[in-house]
Amino acid sequence: MDRRKALKQLVVAATACGCAATGGRSRTESRKRPKREVCMETYTFKRVGDCAIKLDVYTGAAAGRLRPIIVAIHGGALIMGARYPIQMDVFSPLLDKGFAVASIDYRLAPETKLPEIIKDVQDAFAWLREQGPDLFGGNPDQIGVQGGSAGGYLTLMTGFCIQPRPKALVSYFGYGDIVGEWYSKPDPFYCTKPMVSKEEAMSAVGQGIPCGNPQGNRRGDFYLYCRQQGIWPNEVVGIDPHTTPDSFVPFCPVKNVTPAYPPTLLAHGTNDTDVPYALSVQMADALQHAGVEHELITLEGAGHGFAHAKPEDYKNVLDRTTAFLLQHLA
Repeated sequence: MDRRKALKQLVVAATACGCAATGGRSRTESRKRPKREVCMETYTFKRVGDCAIKLDVYTGAAAGRLRPIIVAIHGGALIMGARYPIQMDVFSPLLDKGFAVASIDYRLAPETKLPEIIKDVQDAFAWLREQGPDLFGGNPDQIGVQGGSAGGYLTLMTGFCIQPRPKALVSYFGYGDIVGEWYSKPDPFYCTKPMVSKEEAMSAVGQGIPCGNPQGNRRGDFYLYCRQQGIWPNEVVGIDPHTTPDSFVPFCPVKNVTPAYPPTLLAHGTNDTDVPYALSVQMADALQHAGVEHELITLEGAGHGFAHAKPEDYKNVLDRTTAFLLQHLA
């Protein structure tokens, strides 16, 4: 498989499933709307220089009450990806129940380091709690979170970096540790791909403050380079995990689980070559040790993004996601 094809598959999988507040409504952006009868509005929740950081709010059936909110956080290794499109097979059952889904953007690495990415997520929550009731009937006290891959990582981060804490978390093929060998040493799987030179990698990033994933960019080259060299933590956080590992503790959900952590649903494929299945097992073990309500759904043979999952296994993930969020938010 050549590098371009490998990167295309990576971006598709990683961005599946699901990064000063103006309070104003923006012009609806020109792109395809879901086929269902779903309303979508785009808002700017924060500005950093010339960068407008946006979120899309989806609403469906009339609620007759304040709508529980699901915050959807996109994946892409914190380097790629955007708030759209969302996976309607995940969210349609909740929209039908009167929920709102808020899919958020955040600034991307390496131009923006992890502490500021997390700050974007925190500011999105603050905006939703302040503006949601008036703009779309959102319930500021009933918020859950769903994300996949790096979006799953940020979902798990919200379990302790957002106050008040979300009511429930759903992480698909996510991770609670960013300093393990899987991220901080050259990855055997990615080293089988055509090697990316430093010059190629650096030419793909560094153009302003990226937010969203414009067509035609080569940010996947930078990610592949980071995995081949084992320097993702260095480039995304700006700290060397081999010299100052303790500096990463505030950014590792697995090290910040307490009995106050929200109920959590994890789902992961055993053949994931991007985020090892063991990362969700590790998170489940930490939740178990702290006495936190949780569930780990194992998809035997499935890869990243649930690639090659058995249809019945994927349906089970969707059904359990709906039931879990209804249980804690409805």
